[in-house]
Amino acid sequence: MDIFVSGLLLAGTYALIAMGLNLQYGVARIMNLANGEMIVLGALAAFWSFTAYQISPLVTLLVAVPLSFFGNWLIYKILLRPLVRRAKSQGQLEVDSILATFGISFALVGIMVSIHGAYFTYSFLANPIEILGTTVAQNRLVAFLIAVVIGACLFLWLRHTRSGTAVRAVAVNAESARLVGINVDRVSALTFALGGAIATAGGVLISTFITLDASIGVIFTMKALIIVIMGGVGDIRGAIIAALILGIVETAVATLVDPGLTLVAAYFIFLLVLLFRPQGLFGRRSV
Repeated sequence: MDIFVSGLLLAGTYALIAMGLNLQYGVARIMNLANGEMIVLGALAAFWSFTAYQISPLVTLLVAVPLSFFGNWLIYKILLRPLVRRAKSQGQLEVDSILATFGISFALVGIMVSIHGAYFTYSFLANPIEILGTTVAQNRLVAFLIAVVIGACLFLWLRHTRSGTAVRAVAVNAESARLVGINVDRVSALTFALGGAIATAGGVLISTFITLDASIGVIFTMKALIIVIMGGVGDIRGAIIAALILGIVETAVATLVDPGLTLVAAYFIFLLVLLFRPQGLFGRRSV
């Protein structure tokens, strides 16, 4: 039970950081290798606000998320839209976006190192609380609950609003969506910005219970990519289920075997998915 509860709480934040990349890759067709750096930026903002001004991370969340949305919207409009327009195929766009966002990730790491080059952590709601016989920190529970609320709002928006329907249409087939009057460029910019904002929200929440540094973003990017591929590109349900699997497996390995082998376990699952179900848990097999 301890492993299940701890894994479930971890899965909530994993799902949140993966949803951002899922939107960016599944809709805007941008393989964003700077996704992890957006997470660390959110964490650094929460750390700086809390330690310098005693501002709660929950308040920082309300400021950092809109700022991240605007910043990612600018990144798409200025740096990535030219790549989208010149790409003659989705394959070319993926290669170009990987190279471009790889450079963006290095730039962001450099900026964060100049701001705070050391490890950063702080104590927020670190008091223990018992859930189903398992003792966990309050900050993990709060992070999980907020992640659930954000994920539920995103799911409802995608399923029950006109703009969400447009996003799903572009994710299925951008050319067909364009034929029925959907502004694909605007939808792509929106989803890229929204994906970055969600990643930043995940970073703020993760910072409340994990020690971080400026260069750890690549780990988050890889885990988000594993979840996206496992669940199926563009599928929110798949991302949630894949995050749950990854969270429980990592917790079990860390508890029963060795904490240093959690990444090994994650990549082993990833390889199994690539070998036996490359379209992901909820993805459709290409024909």
